[in-house]
Amino acid sequence: MAPRIPIMPDKGMTLTQPLSRRDLLIDRSFRSLTYSFTLATILLLAAIVFRIGFKAIPALKTYGWGFLTSTTWDVNANAFGILPEIWGTLYSSILALILSGFFGVTIAIFLTQDFLPHKVELILKNIIELLAAIPSVVYGLWGIFVLIPLLHPVADFLHKDFSWIPFFSTSLSGPGMFPAVLVLAIMILPTVAAVSQDAFRAIPHKTKEAAFGMGTTRWEAIFRVMLPTASGGIFGSLVLGFGRALGETMALAMLIGNANQVSLSLFSPANTLAALLALNFPEARPHEVSVLMYAACILMLITLAVNLAGAAIIARTGAGGK
Repeated sequence: MAPRIPIMPDKGMTLTQPLSRRDLLIDRSFRSLTYSFTLATILLLAAIVFRIGFKAIPALKTYGWGFLTSTTWDVNANAFGILPEIWGTLYSSILALILSGFFGVTIAIFLTQDFLPHKVELILKNIIELLAAIPSVVYGLWGIFVLIPLLHPVADFLHKDFSWIPFFSTSLSGPGMFPAVLVLAIMILPTVAAVSQDAFRAIPHKTKEAAFGMGTTRWEAIFRVMLPTASGGIFGSLVLGFGRALGETMALAMLIGNANQVSLSLFSPANTLAALLALNFPEARPHEVSVLMYAACILMLITLAVNLAGAAIIARTGAGGK
């Protein structure tokens, strides 16, 4: 019996069947539903911005742009300014991002570049991801009762011997910037590590094999090939972590000290915009509500600016760092 020869289709032929009416209906319904949710998200964001902006108009007319440069917050005198809160928000978030960025990318390298057995990688990955499930208030309590007492001897030593350095110019008397930064770095570490791991795993395996074929060592392949290739995804993880750090509330409200001052010292108390809003809204009078809404608008603008700038840079460099 002669073997059956498969018939190859011509170039103009297609092997797919035309969609049935049911398939077309499902496809169009899903597409319409997706567009509807996208439009609803945009409208919801616009409604939030409009509502907060409308409430902030009286304070904007009263205090103007001097609200951003004043350091006074006195409810009785109707004098308000949020420069210390803007400074505390940016200072704590940037320091936390530096710490979490270094450790997050390092963790991503060790969990994706075959340094550890596969089972150990899974265990460590799950442990790091579980950090994101711990409530913010639990981090705050841990910082108060565990972290601050541990930092006291170190802070006293640094202040005693290196007080001429602005970062150590004050002692740690209780809650302060450094405990808040450490807890904030731990809180955003899972985000940075998880997204960085995805960026490394998205690199084709042949890329690393080609680097080894050119005679590079493991660390040369990581630093000269893998890191530049994954730089777009790593930068995206840093933007996401920075955005979360800017809006973190309860842990910072418990640990940063809530002091209305601008200082470079890591051990001095400070304040953030999110903590200011959380602590003052419950007892705010109508006029103070407008002032707090003004501060909320500033926090929202800072967060949107950071995310838009990060998205623009990622778009220019390419998602994979190409």
